[in-house]
Amino acid sequence: MNLISIPAFQDNYIWLLADSQKHCVIVDPGEAHPVLAMLNQGDYLPQAILLTHHHNDHVGGVAELRRHYPNIPVYGPQETANKGATVIVKGDDDLVIAGQNYHVFAVPGHTLGHIAYYSKPYLFCGDTLFSAGCGRLFEGTAAQMYSSIQQLAQLPDETLICSAHEYTLANLKFARFILPSDHDIATYQQQIMQLRAKNLPSLPVKLQIERKINVFLRCNDVDLQRKIGVISPPESLVSVFSELRAQKDRF
Repeated sequence: MNLISIPAFQDNYIWLLADSQKHCVIVDPGEAHPVLAMLNQGDYLPQAILLTHHHNDHVGGVAELRRHYPNIPVYGPQETANKGATVIVKGDDDLVIAGQNYHVFAVPGHTLGHIAYYSKPYLFCGDTLFSAGCGRLFEGTAAQMYSSIQQLAQLPDETLICSAHEYTLANLKFARFILPSDHDIATYQQQIMQLRAKNLPSLPVKLQIERKINVFLRCNDVDLQRKIGVISPPESLVSVFSELRAQKDRF
């Protein structure tokens, strides 16, 4: 499979996953123009559009793409029914698209109906899990988002996290603030700074790496708990996550 990240807006990524016959799926097309340019450039044959949630920077290009490909199915959660989705899917659904298997995870938090698509080893998680971070809680609760992230964290180490935004450096800056002496975070920050200086994407990233450098996956870390002012042992790991997310919002 060939995975392509298509930059959009200021920091979005639209994902395109293609097989050897150039059949492809398009994930979260916030705008159509860069997608159409890539399809034309690579002679790709789009088979489906996958939507993770209803925010416009993820769905804004659907109508234009469907004008070019009127028969293309658009998969998405119920909250995208008025954003162009033609096939409504929910957590635990299993899909077969162009011969590829996709498992759907319900991952509420950023929005209430947010979903993610997993086609081993690729995880298209929208605005739920970012490299070194996680999405803001616009509609859901901290408990929902913590549960959603924990669900994704159970996937294999080799899972490739295909987030929808290039937020890695900003997230690592916060991670360094929380755990300034952490060698893995410091080393990874240097690596990503070098990548971004060449205008190369920091994504996708292996889940194995995220387990080490993503503070939101390390809520059981006693040093982290102490730094954010949570009494150890904490009342619950959700309370640690909630305080960590609140501090990131203020950072």
